[in-house]
Amino acid sequence: MKSYIFVLFLLVAQCLLAQTQSAQNPVIFADVPDMAMMRVGDTYYMSSTTMHMSPGLPIMKSKDLINWQMVGYAYDTLTTVDAMTLNNGKSTYGRGSWASSIRYHQGTYYVTTFAQTSGRTHIYTTKDIEKGPWKASSFQPSYHDHTLFFDDDGRVYMIYGAGKLKMIELNADLSGLKPGTTEQVLIENASLPSGTGGGLPAEGSQLFKVNGKYYLFNISWPRGGMRTVLIHRADKITGPYEGKVALQDLGVAQGGLIDTPDGQWYAYLFRDFGAVGRIPYLVPVKWEDGWPVLGVNGKVPETLNLPASTGLIPELVNSDEFKRKKGAPALPLVWQWNHNPDNSLWSLKARKGYLRLQTGRIDTSFFLARNTLTQRTIGPECTGTTALDVSKLKEGDFAGLCLLQKNYGLLGVKVSNGQRKIVMINAGSGKPVEAPSIPLSGTKVYFKAECNFKDKKDVANFFYSLDGKSWQPIGEQLKMSYTLPHFMGYRFGLFNYATQQVGGYADFDYFRIEDHISK
Repeated sequence: MKSYIFVLFLLVAQCLLAQTQSAQNPVIFADVPDMAMMRVGDTYYMSSTTMHMSPGLPIMKSKDLINWQMVGYAYDTLTTVDAMTLNNGKSTYGRGSWASSIRYHQGTYYVTTFAQTSGRTHIYTTKDIEKGPWKASSFQPSYHDHTLFFDDDGRVYMIYGAGKLKMIELNADLSGLKPGTTEQVLIENASLPSGTGGGLPAEGSQLFKVNGKYYLFNISWPRGGMRTVLIHRADKITGPYEGKVALQDLGVAQGGLIDTPDGQWYAYLFRDFGAVGRIPYLVPVKWEDGWPVLGVNGKVPETLNLPASTGLIPELVNSDEFKRKKGAPALPLVWQWNHNPDNSLWSLKARKGYLRLQTGRIDTSFFLARNTLTQRTIGPECTGTTALDVSKLKEGDFAGLCLLQKNYGLLGVKVSNGQRKIVMINAGSGKPVEAPSIPLSGTKVYFKAECNFKDKKDVANFFYSLDGKSWQPIGEQLKMSYTLPHFMGYRFGLFNYATQQVGGYADFDYFRIEDHISK
């Protein structure tokens, strides 16, 4: 009996060990929405959406579909209109560049996107996707949620739209529409397989060609239902297309197909997961009767037959001591500015080992302030910590650590009537509420924000310290909410803006991120 129990114990232990060594869904517990993916040899490349952030259109790579690292951005600046530079009271939260398409064709890498902010379709090309440089071009109009497709006969197409899906043919160099081409309706109502009750019409097109057939992936959201994967297939790119529901589980949807060098197939998709954002999942695919069949018995599995994740730190988010070796980039790829920065007003050279954020204009609100430096929050838990020297802030300046979304949280130092004070502002209710301030006699202060995204708990707590060791809570707990006006998961941010006079500055000593919170 004892030997039987021992053997049973070993089997259970082996099963648990195997599970911990396998990949888990979600494969990335962070805001990486609208993924487009391809494989070149044994390397996978993925593009995603970061909208109004600068630089934008992030490019990631992986060798195993699970562990991804940033390798670059397709652009530094999408456009310089007022909405992207936060000038004249304008902004483009929730817009900027949206869903992209990524392709490799005859030695050139292509990443394309579209933007309401510019009203254009944007094309980015390079011979070296990991090092660049990228060449940018664009044309009108802005083709919504398009998929770029190079067919075997050398012709180039874009399929786009919502509900009614259309196709246009491009010049071979992607400089614009091919002369004489006309817009063609491919599918009159691509939402039909998921029902006719309204809701989000079929969009997010991604087209693939497998064994001579064309497979068009879309997402729909039937009213009263959940986000749903739709697939249409055809023998010719022009159709006719027949469609079916491919997956309805957990709201995991929008994406496409990817295969491994050894012949396994997966669908890459994402799930809306509250305040942390839209998070990537992988779903096994098998082929039956010429159709890709998604999931395990129609469900999204918790584990995958792929290597385990090594974590999102340091490849997708990372700490920064603001110390730079000679020849290193000024900012690592984990950082993005909220809208286009004013590069004359930030520096890592003015004071070695510090990020300096200087004010250059009067701003009326946190949302319109330039040069807020951000990176993603991550789930299921994370902590962001910073230390800053506030000795050179001027009257009316406000500098510190934020959690950026429409219902934001701010913790910083504000100068009022010549006195520095620690201020926490909680906009979790949709309206900013300022906690009782705390006088600050010194010039260095430490701030911390802890985020809990477990089971969509979506709460954050803020703390301050005068010595970096003893932490005190401040303000009410922030209830984080994913809002459509911002259309993005919460981000940590470092900020400094002026409300009365310009020229003041804050020196940030470091930013540190951890994948846990204090208990």
